[in-house]
Amino acid sequence: MKKLLIYFKGNRIRAVLAPLFKMFEAIFELLIPLVVTYIIDVGLKENNKNVLFGMFGVMIALGVVGLVCAISAQYFSARTAVSFATRLRSSLFSHIQSFDYETTDKIGTSTLITRMTGDINSVQTGINMFLRLFMRSPFIVFGAMIMAFTINVHLALIFVITILIISIIVFGILIISMPLYKKNQRHLDRVLGKVRSNYTGVRVIRAFNKEDDEISDFNSKHTELTKTQIFVGRISALLNPLTFVIINMAIIILIDKGAVSVESGVITQGQLVALYNYMTQILVELIKLANLIITLNKAAASASRISSVFDIPSQAIHTAEKESSNEDLAVEFDNVTFGYTKTGDVAIDTLNFSVKKGETIGIIGGTGSGKTTLINLIPGFYFPTQGNVFINGKNTALYDKEELNELIGVVPQKAQLFKGTIRSNLLWGKNDASDGEMWHALKIAEADSFVEQKKDKLDEEIKQNGSNLSGGQKQRLTIARAILKRPEILIFDDSASALDYVTESHLRENLKGLDWTPTVFIVSQRASSILHADKIIVLDDGCIVGCGTHNDLLDSCDVYREIYDSQFSDIKGGGENEK
Repeated sequence: MKKLLIYFKGNRIRAVLAPLFKMFEAIFELLIPLVVTYIIDVGLKENNKNVLFGMFGVMIALGVVGLVCAISAQYFSARTAVSFATRLRSSLFSHIQSFDYETTDKIGTSTLITRMTGDINSVQTGINMFLRLFMRSPFIVFGAMIMAFTINVHLALIFVITILIISIIVFGILIISMPLYKKNQRHLDRVLGKVRSNYTGVRVIRAFNKEDDEISDFNSKHTELTKTQIFVGRISALLNPLTFVIINMAIIILIDKGAVSVESGVITQGQLVALYNYMTQILVELIKLANLIITLNKAAASASRISSVFDIPSQAIHTAEKESSNEDLAVEFDNVTFGYTKTGDVAIDTLNFSVKKGETIGIIGGTGSGKTTLINLIPGFYFPTQGNVFINGKNTALYDKEELNELIGVVPQKAQLFKGTIRSNLLWGKNDASDGEMWHALKIAEADSFVEQKKDKLDEEIKQNGSNLSGGQKQRLTIARAILKRPEILIFDDSASALDYVTESHLRENLKGLDWTPTVFIVSQRASSILHADKIIVLDDGCIVGCGTHNDLLDSCDVYREIYDSQFSDIKGGGENEK
């Protein structure tokens, strides 16, 4: 929690004013029983109407002033809590955005979402309650006890014993429940992760008729969460009844002993009523304090989880075995090995190849052969476990993230569009692009025809994940977005899989006619997509089993020939014709 205190910056005055006004309210509240004492012992006993009306006026005045103080405290505490949460959420979001793929995979998306939403809301509530009650409740509890001592020391001992017993109960429950709240949040992460995966994969679930299995799995995770919540809820729920029982027993003893003291003339009736009022105030405030402790317990657990995210460095530190290589090469892989986990099997193993500037490189292989992994190493989404990747002769580990992003344009395997418009999605490629530049990029990507048919053209609405577009339309827009950037290196990660052969053929022709000469990487399951590449890299189980032109690989690479024959088996002698 200490690490998060910096987000109070700009709110220090409000953070002081909130409890200060609550203190004023508490002082006025502690004066009420004294006024009641005066009314009973003087006004009623002596039938003095002037005193009665005067004291009633004082009570009303104290109530009004206390109300103003309470409203002011509420305002300052709420403003402080909301401002704190806003700053914290913004900073946490920025920090998460700086994570590389490896870090995000390790933490988990559902966990990050929970900490951005539920945990920050919990901390906000805790701060709001803390500023309102952390001084008021203890002040009234101890203030009422001190006022009781001014009336009668013997009867005030009842207050002392009561407060000690309740303090033991409160802190005992606090010690037990705090780790349980952390466990509860972990179960919540699992439930949210399940919900997220089901929402994003709903079409696949329905296609394979797995609704019942997914519901069963969700119910299992939700049952674990429910059990934990019920258990910690039962422990926390003990606070209020135990507090009520102890306070009411103390009130019974107080009235019993106080009646004897009134009978013997040690105290007056008004003073006994004042002691009863002070005990009632203690009851109310201890209940508030118990609820505050529960809230702070949750907030502390949430704050610890948020701090743990800030403790994770933005990017892991990557060392470069070699700092530089041939500057004339656009991309070079030097004995590159990579595994997603330290203990598991490697995804790619000892890759060595080089790419000249302006070349078009095709990458092909079976499912799980490491094609996407290879591509993700070029823009620094991941870094090699062993070996080096060079861009323009410089090791990717030595590039600034922004500098590397400027050099490379990526069209991902899964077309990702954001809620907004066609224009706003294209501007991700170049934020100051003109309409002419956007239409030119759309034309190259074979997307201009369907965009022109839209009612609002570039300002046509795009729903989240592009759900109002077909798969081919989404892919063409993501291709246009990357082209608009005019990068030195263009990467197409199986990004034409939803396009028909004619559209894909036109796209390849358009790429050849670009007014600049980028180095192009094309990952594809289709041999037809990479036939005319300057060089084709064939992967199998993470290793390069072939590298060369189409004709060379037909003669020398069994894996490539098998892929080609399986796709062109209906064309007799297709390989010879290509030659």
